[in-house]
Amino acid sequence: MAFAGIGLMVIILRWAFARGSSVVERTAKSGSPDEYGMLVPVATPNNYIEGEVLRRSLVDAGVRASLAQTNDGPRIMVWPKDLDLAKNILKRAQG
Repeated sequence: MAFAGIGLMVIILRWAFARGSSVVERTAKSGSPDEYGMLVPVATPNNYIEGEVLRRSLVDAGVRASLAQTNDGPRIMVWPKDLDLAKNILKRAQG
């Protein structure tokens, strides 16, 4: 019975960690700012902490925003329909 249990565990672990079809999440890769689908960059913060503060100000105003770590540094990303609103909110928050 113990060997059957160990055999089953081996089969499950081999399936879970198989190359190309693993159910374990891969490490996220950074890309250029234009590789984020329909999201468009609205702000270029100096560091991740500043970016999170800006993102929170957008979320608090009701705008869906993401903070992405791109190859060019952190970027605040929003949907194209929210771009003008997000720019206005960030302008008020910084000024």
